[in-house]
Amino acid sequence: MARRALVVEDDTAIAMVITAALEDEAFTVDRCDKIADRDRLLADGSYDVMLTDVILLDGDGIETLGAVHDAYPAMPIIILSAQNTLDTAVRASDTGAFEYFPKPFDLDELVRAAIQAADSNGDTGEADADAGDGMPLIGRSQPMQDVYRMITRVLRNDLTVLVLGESGTGKELVAEAIHQLGSRRSGPFVAVNTAAIPRELIESELFGHEKGAFTGATARNIGKFEQAHGGTLFLDEIGDMPPEAQTRLLRALQSGRIRRVGGDQEIAIDVRIIAATNRDLEPMIAAGSFREDLYYRLNVVPIQLPPLRERTGDIEPLARHFLRVANKEGLPPRRLSHEAADLLGRQAWRGNVRELRNFMFRAALMAREEEIDAATVNALLESSAAEASLPVDSDIGALIGQWLLDAGLPEGDLYHAALAVFEKPLFEHALEKTGGNQLRAAQMLGINRNTLRKRLSDLAINPEQFTHNG
Repeated sequence: MARRALVVEDDTAIAMVITAALEDEAFTVDRCDKIADRDRLLADGSYDVMLTDVILLDGDGIETLGAVHDAYPAMPIIILSAQNTLDTAVRASDTGAFEYFPKPFDLDELVRAAIQAADSNGDTGEADADAGDGMPLIGRSQPMQDVYRMITRVLRNDLTVLVLGESGTGKELVAEAIHQLGSRRSGPFVAVNTAAIPRELIESELFGHEKGAFTGATARNIGKFEQAHGGTLFLDEIGDMPPEAQTRLLRALQSGRIRRVGGDQEIAIDVRIIAATNRDLEPMIAAGSFREDLYYRLNVVPIQLPPLRERTGDIEPLARHFLRVANKEGLPPRRLSHEAADLLGRQAWRGNVRELRNFMFRAALMAREEEIDAATVNALLESSAAEASLPVDSDIGALIGQWLLDAGLPEGDLYHAALAVFEKPLFEHALEKTGGNQLRAAQMLGINRNTLRKRLSDLAINPEQFTHNG
């Protein structure tokens, strides 16, 4: 169902983020930053919901909301305010506002509220449950608000962006958000883990090759740069890129042209470059392992993603979000108790958002009741800690022997059943280490690539799920 929203906000960055998020949920959005423009738009059109700041360019917007509510009683109003005082909250309530959000707010929650408000005259249960599950970034903390502001500053230009942050913080999600909300959204988004490409194939993978360019080149291959033409090329794990590949990449970025391996024709490229790394590049420059000129070419606009430990207030909304995602992916519907949420908020989450996501999926699978309580969370945390503390030099043979006694594998097919169990984590480990690159994973394992492909198919392992681990 089509919905119309009016966003009245004098902070351009915040207004753009809200507008883009609502448009992702199929809203038609008009935007202004003045009371006079608000009144003109309201008179000219009909809106399902209005989201408005308190302090606008031409006055205190909250003072006139009573009149707006009287003139348009069927239109819900959501108030946003950086004036986070009790007085402001009371004034917002006095206007008959549908909802009040102090800044910084959780974008996921705001979108859900907007959908619920727009659908308040109808059945809103399903919409409210599903709203926000597709949001690329979630968080109401100040560090995440800073990230949102940086994202909005690069949406209307093609400046190169370098996303920095620990593993698991969501660097690829930032790249996807910039692409999806920016001027290149109609073009392709191509992601490549540069660290996972073997040295001898890096040029072919990025720039393509002509038929017969080298042994095994039985057909022309279009590289990642050409695949991303008109869109965005995301170069993940750029800090692990081999030095010779850095030189080739720099040449392409400087000239804006590429040449396929074995080709004699230069090809103009039209791509936006977003790179990411979990490494500190400046010490690498000093050590000579990363090119300084490439660093400055990539680091035009840096965006630093905070680790989860620096935005603990985001843990609960993230956990609830992941439970909804888990349910959409086939796991039982679960809800999180307040005590369980508090317990999650006190954890270190060294693996950041990715670790929290995996934990919530596991909780959704293992919980015996619909509500995940503190006891369930604590038991899973203790189990995870025990697994993490298993000594590397443990007697693996004894552990496997005990497992075989307890597993109850079918007789007559014991060999293949046990092999499948042991092979799967081995192959998944190789794919994780190589970013889903099957050729390199096969080389790591010491097996033929075709053998790897067959076993992946037999074990129902999808290598694509390992290709983007930013």
